[in-house]
Amino acid sequence: MLIGAALGCDREAGTWPPGMQPIKWDRDTCARCNMVISDPRFAAEMRGGEKNTVFKFDDIGCLVFWQRDKAAQYPWMADPATRMWVADSADMSGASWLDPRQARYLGGRLSPMGYNFAAVRDAPKEIPLGDAVSGGLTFEAMRAQILAKGK
Repeated sequence: MLIGAALGCDREAGTWPPGMQPIKWDRDTCARCNMVISDPRFAAEMRGGEKNTVFKFDDIGCLVFWQRDKAAQYPWMADPATRMWVADSADMSGASWLDPRQARYLGGRLSPMGYNFAAVRDAPKEIPLGDAVSGGLTFEAMRAQILAKGK
């Protein structure tokens, strides 16, 4: 019982990169779908603009659609200076964060909103196999697949 409480405290405290607003697990909600953010393997965050606005997401797919759907309302999202983080799914604690634009994405992972991509620091580079791709996808390739799938 005491071990569980200690683990809960560690998970709540987290290890946050400079500039990232801590995610309050099981309390903060996704900016797009309003679901509670509870799975540290798939969480993402975006911060930028004049007001240093923060958006949190339960699934990288929600971040992708938010960028597309809210581009006119928040033009700063297209600025390369916009800060973004995605959880390194290899770290179950939610303590490792990656720049989504530099991460690789593995498909077939059961994610909160069913976009089913998990970010990792290192994965094999994409290897074209006809219409399929083997290995980790780039952010742009993952983004294209999510947008094509829709939701």
